[in-house]
Amino acid sequence: MNTYGWLSLLPPLLAIGLAIKTRQVFISLGAGIWLGWTVLNGWNPIRGAGDMLGSLVQVFNDPGNTQVILFSAMVGSLIALTQRSGGIDGFVKYVLDKEWIKSRKGANLLAWGLGIIIFIESSVKILIVGSVCRPLFDKMGISREKLSYIADSTSAPVCMLIPLNAWGAFTIGLLATQGIGNATQVLIQSIPLNFYSIITVFTVLFFILTPFDFKKMRKAEKRIREEGKFLPDGAIPMMDENLTGIKPVEGVKKRARNMIVPVIVMSLFMPMALIITGLQKISMAAGMSVGFSEALQQGGLLGILAEGSGATAVFWSVTLAIAVAGVMYRVQKMMSGKEIFELILKGAGGMISLALLMMLAFSLGATCKALGTGAFVAQGLSGSLSAGLVPLMVFLLAAFIAFSTGTSFGTFALMIPLAVPLALDMNIGLPLVVSAVLGGGVFGDHCSPISDTTIVASMASACDHIDHVSTQIPYALLSAVIAAVIYLIVGMITI
Repeated sequence: MNTYGWLSLLPPLLAIGLAIKTRQVFISLGAGIWLGWTVLNGWNPIRGAGDMLGSLVQVFNDPGNTQVILFSAMVGSLIALTQRSGGIDGFVKYVLDKEWIKSRKGANLLAWGLGIIIFIESSVKILIVGSVCRPLFDKMGISREKLSYIADSTSAPVCMLIPLNAWGAFTIGLLATQGIGNATQVLIQSIPLNFYSIITVFTVLFFILTPFDFKKMRKAEKRIREEGKFLPDGAIPMMDENLTGIKPVEGVKKRARNMIVPVIVMSLFMPMALIITGLQKISMAAGMSVGFSEALQQGGLLGILAEGSGATAVFWSVTLAIAVAGVMYRVQKMMSGKEIFELILKGAGGMISLALLMMLAFSLGATCKALGTGAFVAQGLSGSLSAGLVPLMVFLLAAFIAFSTGTSFGTFALMIPLAVPLALDMNIGLPLVVSAVLGGGVFGDHCSPISDTTIVASMASACDHIDHVSTQIPYALLSAVIAAVIYLIVGMITI
């Protein structure tokens, strides 16, 4: 692939750096996209501006992008409905009355535990953790920055450690295309070597169980304890406060099940939807209808999941959850059909800032692809390199690519075709090198400001996006540094 060399790094670095510095994330992303298309047009700023606008429209040519933006907006609809039904207040009251959660530490442990238990899909995991725990965290006086950190740090890392999902299936598919006959076995062997993901999960637990926090998170926790402010002054939450402030229907009993049932429906239908979409794709490729048992015999469950569409599955799951919620509330006669429909529209409207942010992030990703940003960075491994340094360098390059482009799957697609032949040629343990690719990709995906999972974490916790990114990065960097040291030691000792 032809790249623009170091120039290809400028758009993502400008967007990320400017966003963190100025806190104007929309303007910063727009500036990065404009710079990228200006470079692509031979430094013509006028044509760059025109192509930038065109790239924003092109985002919706990809059905997956459109579905992600739609399901994110529809989560607002689900929140509006459950808020109005009294389900959220009912859940918080139920948990407190049962004395399951007696302290701030207990609430944090609940969020961490949910993040571990739910491993089907990263966005659904974040949505569930945020939906269930946000009202509880508000009640217990825990910052939304802490919730978004816990939800985000137990999303992609856990999905990669328990790969019975699209993450594992996608990785196996990439390994198979490189001629690895035992791709599933290689992935399984790489799990205990995925030092970044393992360290990240236990780092979260460490900071929950101890009184320690990094400076910005400590400041956020002090703010809500002493001032009672969910957000700092000037913050722009990814969820409209008018949405989270919807009052329950008067005179109706606040039942926890009015929130729990839709959430359970959403989480349980997700793997089913992945299987359905996977079978559809397999059948289309075969030119005939292929049943579940037949597909299971041919490629196994992970093979079916590999063909499934995560974006479609999440979109279907959220839609079904909204439908179930609407029927429940209508049967209970707490809302009319008209009010349910109006709440669905109001909830979606409360997510307009999130939809715009995702559109800009997807556009910047497409711009980086056109510039060859990831390919250029990956070429850094093509030179002479000591075998003992390969795991470390693979991890660092994958981390940089994922952080710059905001996509772990894109990073896997770039790095695995490069890292696998390198490991085989230099006689380096394949599981170790694969784990370095996966760990680095997870690092960038779960803390990059332009990653969709990072954006969803800000939304699910109703947190300012830059506040989430800036408070989370120190923890992610700590885990990355420890993982890098381990890769260096293991590489020098075993290779």
